[in-house]
Amino acid sequence: MVAGLSFLTALGVEKSLTGRRWVWRPVEERIGQAIAQQLGVPELVGRLLAGRGVTLAQAPDFLDPTLRALLPDPSRLQDMDKAAARLADAVQAGACVGVFGDYDVDGACSAALMVSVLRGLGCQVLHHVPDRILEGYGPNTAALRSMAERGARLIVCVDCGTTGHDAFAPLHNIADVVVFDHHKSEGLPPQIAALVNPNRLDCESGLGNICATAVAFMGCIALLRVLRGRGFFAGRAEPDLRELLDLVALATICDVMPLTGLNRAFVAQGLRVMAKRNRPGIAALLDVAKLSNAPTAMNCGFALGPRINASGRIAEPDMGLRLLLADDVGEATDLANTLDTVNRQRQTVEAGILQTAMALAEAQIAAGHAVVLVAQADWHTGVVGIVAGRIKEKFNRPALVAGIADGVAKGSGRSVPGVDLGAAVIAARQSGLLKTGGGHAMAAGFGLAAEDVLAFHAFLDERLAQASTLPSATDLTLEAVLAVAGADAGLAEMVGKLGPFGNGNEEPLFVLPRVRVVKSDRIGKDAATIRVMVEGEGGARLKALLFRAKEDELASALSRVGGAPLHLAGHLRAESWNGRVTAGFFITDAAPA
Repeated sequence: MVAGLSFLTALGVEKSLTGRRWVWRPVEERIGQAIAQQLGVPELVGRLLAGRGVTLAQAPDFLDPTLRALLPDPSRLQDMDKAAARLADAVQAGACVGVFGDYDVDGACSAALMVSVLRGLGCQVLHHVPDRILEGYGPNTAALRSMAERGARLIVCVDCGTTGHDAFAPLHNIADVVVFDHHKSEGLPPQIAALVNPNRLDCESGLGNICATAVAFMGCIALLRVLRGRGFFAGRAEPDLRELLDLVALATICDVMPLTGLNRAFVAQGLRVMAKRNRPGIAALLDVAKLSNAPTAMNCGFALGPRINASGRIAEPDMGLRLLLADDVGEATDLANTLDTVNRQRQTVEAGILQTAMALAEAQIAAGHAVVLVAQADWHTGVVGIVAGRIKEKFNRPALVAGIADGVAKGSGRSVPGVDLGAAVIAARQSGLLKTGGGHAMAAGFGLAAEDVLAFHAFLDERLAQASTLPSATDLTLEAVLAVAGADAGLAEMVGKLGPFGNGNEEPLFVLPRVRVVKSDRIGKDAATIRVMVEGEGGARLKALLFRAKEDELASALSRVGGAPLHLAGHLRAESWNGRVTAGFFITDAAPA
């Protein structure tokens, strides 16, 4: 195993077969050794933890993240006590409550959580998810007024509402409003009953990296505490909020929150709840995605999330919410199948945009732009965020993509670590360039006159000029060298204990040095997966896979049986089949040895 300094090139690879430099993750060896000795874990696990900034004191909670240890008092959040008291008033009165959500996974999960809890406590609950194209993001007066006219005297906005001043103003003296959100705040909060948002300017909770569903979950904890204090549960059972952690986990992963600290506990515990398959909607989605094993963070991000998101992109915006609320297995199955079909349609729409958008982006990068901004007429605004993400991944630059209709450009952007896109978009709106705009560091939405697109691009290039110094492809950060003979099931299971993996806790990447391909074939749908058997020095062999293989240098090298030796970079994972656990290596990159 090799430990290195920051940016020390790994195995001398300056440009791999995918065009990336390989570097070692910097590690405080002393801390890694102390963790290994104190916890009785292998040295490799100690090093992996130290490389992620985990201290000796934090290591036990990292390996066994529990809400008991990591969940703070909800009252740390500004306005939480006000929100809980107002919700408790509604519950005690058996009042009608309106829940206004958003059309992405975090919006659907936070709305499903709030609707479930309030209904379980005896409230009549209405819900509304805005149409992305007809209504846009966030609360609008027409939808709020409609819920009030149907009897809602309290409206709860989740995953939106922080900047809803104009939408809320006409509701004065008609209905109270409580907001549970996490998007960036600016200026004074709206004049409502409560705004619970760890990212509001006057909130000192230190919880700015949790998603809206997590904020709403903490709101429900505070609600039950108030009701308990008022004697509401005398003679009746309290709801078990732990059964809602599947929603918190799904939203945390799909909103790309860092999987550290409290979020790590939410996801670890939520995945266990999800594995019980007690929620018909999630169980049906798992079946549609043909996932029979215990769900993982990767399953949530790549299989469940896109299907829920698809409804808000190109179909009925509340279909994901209805799925998560479904009690009937048949209804859940029908909705899951429909979402699967809609997701395939979304992929077709996306593919129709992607090639042109990529070509325009490449030209902008060549012209020296720090930020990519592409916009065209008739691009479907429901998928532009996904296209922006693809461009960002390819060029390692903040990327924004918009569709233009009736003289208005509406779009979405995705950023790279260290470049705060949300703040830049908000600044552009405050300057008068944008009609609408907001978000967080890694993602943002915007709308402006089509004639102002070039000016907006210039604004972003200046505001985010530091992005111009980024490499054309992200460095590949590696952890250690593994001998093929040592890459066994025991080690793979040990590495898996560091999960759940995702943003902020990336799955470890290892190197198998100087291996030769002794077998190679293509398998799976459209033969998009390359399966190889590699042999290390000493003759030990290991199965390895490359998913979504393209016709490129990497695929070509893996297809050459008996070719020159390669260094292989990838993930070591334990795979279970018919009760037997084996090790598999999942290839990310390769370089000539």
